[in-house]
Amino acid sequence: MKTIFNKIVLVSSLVFLVNNYSAQQDEQSSLYMFNPLHFNPAYAGSHNDLSVVGVVRAQWVGIKGAPITQFLSAHSPIKAKNMAVGLNLVNDNIGARNRTSFYGNYAYTLHFKNRSKLNLGLSAGGDLMSVDYNKLVAKDADETDYLVSLTKTTFNIGSGLYYSTTRFYLGLSSPRILETKLKNKSILISNAYTKRHFFLSTGYVFPINSILDLKTSMLLKMTANAPITVDLNANLFLNKTWWLGLMYRYNESVGFNFAYQHKESLMIGYGFDFPINGLSSLKNAGSHEIMVTYDFNKNKAFGSPRYF
Repeated sequence: MKTIFNKIVLVSSLVFLVNNYSAQQDEQSSLYMFNPLHFNPAYAGSHNDLSVVGVVRAQWVGIKGAPITQFLSAHSPIKAKNMAVGLNLVNDNIGARNRTSFYGNYAYTLHFKNRSKLNLGLSAGGDLMSVDYNKLVAKDADETDYLVSLTKTTFNIGSGLYYSTTRFYLGLSSPRILETKLKNKSILISNAYTKRHFFLSTGYVFPINSILDLKTSMLLKMTANAPITVDLNANLFLNKTWWLGLMYRYNESVGFNFAYQHKESLMIGYGFDFPINGLSSLKNAGSHEIMVTYDFNKNKAFGSPRYF
């Protein structure tokens, strides 16, 4: 049984790397609506103060080699008028593959009437990709050429737009514009191990009464030759303190999330989703996320709630 499992893991890895497999590659997050800077550099400065977000995600818990991801984002306006900077750090581990990403962000804000604004964003950074093939076992001697661990660092750039009002937002971005190849010495493993992704995000807050709001959000993830991934979320915001929500990822998973908002500074949240596709037949405890955000507010007085 162990031999069969090792062969399955090896073949699956090689299919993914050798055959230029086209699929969603960017890290998954069900709490994306609380960390838009991860996929859109134009979000930098949207909180008007220094804001830090940390997220840990364990996906398909119980399945060996399933993704484990850590996110850290920070952004803040700068003294230059209408400008902001940000930073993204992500560590993503899937089986024998690990990717660590580090990106700096810049955004410029255009202000319009009725408190609406448009952010124009750019990002630049890189991805450190490592594959430890020592974790895999080859039963065919011809496969050993691929089983040499490798490490590769690539540079990339991204861009985005982010329009928002007090109750609505719309964003479009591509966090990695350049497509890069993965080589192991003279062996071409993948023509494009980093595919260009596009993200379309939007959301609206419906006021229900003085203590209850409904925030709806959607995230579309698009890349060439792969199905579009759609995330839908509906969150109730109770007494400007508690977020309670449900999520649905098209043809993939369903789940829930909640968060506690302490004034305008601290928020702690949790998200859970469970697969409804073929992975539901495998023994796993679903996917879990824990999130902590903190805003270093210069003005400590509590004002209007921040929805986005």
